Amino acid sequence: MYSRIETGKTEPSLSTLEKISKALGVKLSELFETDDNLTDVNSYDASLMEKIKLIEALNEEEKKTIFNILDAFIGKKKLKDALSNVLHDVK
Repeated sequence: MYSRIETGKTEPSLSTLEKISKALGVKLSELFETDDNLTDVNSYDASLMEKIKLIEALNEEEKKTIFNILDAFIGKKKLKDALSNVLHDVK
């Protein structure tokens, strides 16, 4: 699984990212931090990072609920994309 993430063949779910951060002994937001100057970060990206930091403050039950909801939306998106590709190939 991790080699597929490293090679860009799959995108990790948030629950997978949380497991990776725990294994590395770092906060989830630290996986996305950089020492580079973030002048190219737009307000949407900054908002997303802020939300990730706030999620870290939730208790485990609340985090699990958030991750389940996000995984459901991501799964729905992947399914829609796959079905769209199949329909496109049929035409």
